[in-house]
Amino acid sequence: MAAGIVASRRLRDLLSRRLTASNYSGLSISLRLTGSSAQEEAPDHSYESLRVTSAQKHVLHVQLNRPNKRNAMNKAFWREMVECFNKISRDADCRAVVISGAGKMFTAGIDLMDLASDILQPKGDDVARISWYLRDIITRYQETFSVIEKCPKPVIASVAATCVDLITACDIRYCAQDAFFQVKEVDVGLAADVGTLQRLPKVIGNQSLVNELAFTARKMMADEALGCGLVSRVFPDKEVMLDAALALAAEISSKSPVAVQSTKVNLLYSRNHSVAESLNYVASWNMSMLQTQDITKSVQAVTENKELKSVTFSKL
Repeated sequence: MAAGIVASRRLRDLLSRRLTASNYSGLSISLRLTGSSAQEEAPDHSYESLRVTSAQKHVLHVQLNRPNKRNAMNKAFWREMVECFNKISRDADCRAVVISGAGKMFTAGIDLMDLASDILQPKGDDVARISWYLRDIITRYQETFSVIEKCPKPVIASVAATCVDLITACDIRYCAQDAFFQVKEVDVGLAADVGTLQRLPKVIGNQSLVNELAFTARKMMADEALGCGLVSRVFPDKEVMLDAALALAAEISSKSPVAVQSTKVNLLYSRNHSVAESLNYVASWNMSMLQTQDITKSVQAVTENKELKSVTFSKL
């Protein structure tokens, strides 16, 4: 017991010296949840198809904002999501993101009427040029969801009604009890090409179920989505779900951004690499990240029996 007390004192002394050397001035943090109606518009985010608000400290709320069109994904959406999440990735003050849909539905999917000219009347003088044009469109649309996955900040999808392709690029997925999920593309004569067929098998880990959903376009209801791992929680209605998603984002944002964002980067790397490759990657990653002052601050809070939420971490 005495040895433990001495070790604890030595650790506190070491931490104190390290903090003093870095001109660390104190520990304080204030997190406050706010309802969606009280959220302030986020600066530098003005879009036609999206609404971005500061939900609370370090948390942004991105809403698909075409409720009169059931948030169908038009040309503006495909362009603006890339712009939006590139800005979020560079935003040092943002540490977590919640995505939801305005109105009753998350999204009705692709706005076929708006995109008809690109898909049904593609530009080009011959097959090669038309094909090149279509490939460029497809790859740009793919980036609309890949940019969510590549964003280093954790992204939480809050789904009422329906969606698959977008949410498989998110890190955490919540849904309301009345939500359903459908790989609809075969019903309109094409194969899904913006990420569903690539990400859904990795998300739920059941190739047979993925094949069934993709070949038939049948609806997967909320309880089945929970059972197969597409979502981690189901809520009775949209309001309760969104509150829970924002609370989770606040919890994540209270932790070290170095730790959280490093964790996301390494989880994504491990998904597509072997265990040996991933261990080597995280060793190389942490040889620099372990030098962060966030570790010192966190350990000091633990040794002094303080809440970790009381720690103030620098922007990243």
